[in-house]
Order: sequence, then structure tokens, then C-alpha cells
Amino acid sequence: MTPELTALACAALLQIVQFVLMAVPANLELGAGKTLSPRDKGRMEDQLSPRNARLYRALNNHFEGLILFTIAVLVIQLSGQNSAFTAGCAAAYVVSRILYVPAYAFGWVPWRTLIWLVGFLATALMLIVALF
Repeated sequence: MTPELTALACAALLQIVQFVLMAVPANLELGAGKTLSPRDKGRMEDQLSPRNARLYRALNNHFEGLILFTIAVLVIQLSGQNSAFTAGCAAAYVVSRILYVPAYAFGWVPWRTLIWLVGFLATALMLIVALF
């Protein structure tokens, strides 16, 4: 498996870990009756404590970033343009997403945004490299 695909698999596993990090405290905080409900009475995020709401938003943010990163990895893979640079970008994405979780959960300002930017730029650079 290429480094880019390995990074994609790690990013997907991180998504699972993030879900658990959010879901367990949310269930403890709100109770199974609320988390298993159809949530017709408002967003769950609005009913969580600040830290658990941040974990919820971090999870959703990773869903958004993972879509672009998956596209970037697939473009690199399918075009056969794997290189040390694209492998480094993929690793930078995964490391930044790992660091993003505590940065968001603990409200590290401005580090959270800077960490997010590293992952976003790594993804963008992979796509740009694929075009040339």
C-alpha cells in the first residue's frame, strides 16, 4: 500500500476514534434516551457541554476535510503521481488532524486554526501537484 493510501486508512480510523471520543461523553451527559431519539427538539450540539460540543464540531469538521483528502489521495493514486512530496502531504494531513482534536476540544486559540490550515494546505497541494 502506498503512503498516501496508508494515510487515508489512518484518517478514516481517526474518524472512528473521534466518533467514540464524542459519542461516549455525549451519551453520558445527555442519556441514551436523548441520543437515541430522532432529535426533533433542536440540535444535539446545542444541548452538550462546551467541550463535548467542540468534540462534536471537530468530528463534523473532519468529515468535511476527509472528503477533500480522499479526493486528493484518489487523484494521486489513479494518476500514478505518488511521490515523496505527496506522501509528506498525506502524513501532514493525518498529523494535523490528530492534533486538531485536542486543539479544538481544549480551545487552543489560534493554534486550532493554524493546525487546521496545515491539513487543508497539504490536501490542496496534493491536488495542485496532480495537475502538473
